[in-house]
Amino acid sequence: MALHVRAVCLPDDAERDLYIVDGRLTFEPVAGAETIATGGFALPGLVDAHCHLGIDPGGPVSDVEVARKLARIDRDAGVLTIRDAGSPLSYPELDDDPEMPRLFRAGRHIAPPRRYLPGVAVETTADRLAATAAEQARAGNGWVKLVGDWIDRETGDLGPTYDPAALAAAVAAAHDVGARVTVHTFSEAALPGLLAAGLDCLEHGTGLSEDLIDDMARRGTALVPTMINIETFDAIADRASKFPAYAEHMRSLKRTFPSVVRNAYEAGVPIYVGTDAGGGIAHGLAAEEMLRLHAAGMSTVDVLRAGSWGAREWLGLPGLAEGAPADLVVYARDPREDLTTLREPARIVLRGRVVS
Repeated sequence: MALHVRAVCLPDDAERDLYIVDGRLTFEPVAGAETIATGGFALPGLVDAHCHLGIDPGGPVSDVEVARKLARIDRDAGVLTIRDAGSPLSYPELDDDPEMPRLFRAGRHIAPPRRYLPGVAVETTADRLAATAAEQARAGNGWVKLVGDWIDRETGDLGPTYDPAALAAAVAAAHDVGARVTVHTFSEAALPGLLAAGLDCLEHGTGLSEDLIDDMARRGTALVPTMINIETFDAIADRASKFPAYAEHMRSLKRTFPSVVRNAYEAGVPIYVGTDAGGGIAHGLAAEEMLRLHAAGMSTVDVLRAGSWGAREWLGLPGLAEGAPADLVVYARDPREDLTTLREPARIVLRGRVVS
């Protein structure tokens, strides 16, 4: 059966009648369509561009049903597209599941031996990094995730994981097989080599300086700040009493991060919403991340772009357009006036089906 929605459609700011037929949107009237929402404001489905369906607070997930449950939590909060930024669990069977958000997967994290969370990453040395990047590109469906820095126990502080030449070779190898590359990074020291390698996106980016922000803007390199994750840095520091320099470094990075995000935004760096859900961060918090981006200085419309139509376009998906996949969320109030309305979706339609 065809469905009908009448709402103010964003970002166009026009009240329109949307019809949903065979999972697609059309503006052409369809006789007999069932009206499922009238009034309110319709957004293209939200995007969580940094999520982990293969990790939970206990560590790596081994059961695809757990991943399915976590994805449903995000879906029910209005997130209809997920970029899984690294997962020890492969779950390609969920890609076309009609109940699942649209999934963009990065395979497993790639890190040097004993330089990341136990059991999460594929561990590889620099000489194997390019080959491993190509392998993980094929294991995912469009992305590769590198770990660009982590605590170096010999120095007692954050340090780069790979040399610039190895990183550049890995990025090139991933690009050669059609994947984009994103990189975990907290530190200042790793960033020049990472950006020079030609990567597509930075995750977190707490160590960014103004000159590197300008470099990102020139290159068009995206930033997914995961501000909810950065709020945990004090707790991480509290558990790192054996490494006082690292602990103080993490606290300092947390203090300065809102200004880093604001500077990146003002410089024109493409910014997208990502929560880092999985592990220590709960799922379903995209709205909370968007509120934090607004508090850091982004306008309400640009926050909505970063978590909806702009993020979809970045991942290759259209918004509310003729013939587009029918992924939309209707809100009773205008989110441009009050972003807290994102916490309360009134109607969710995923792949042309109403989410109850």
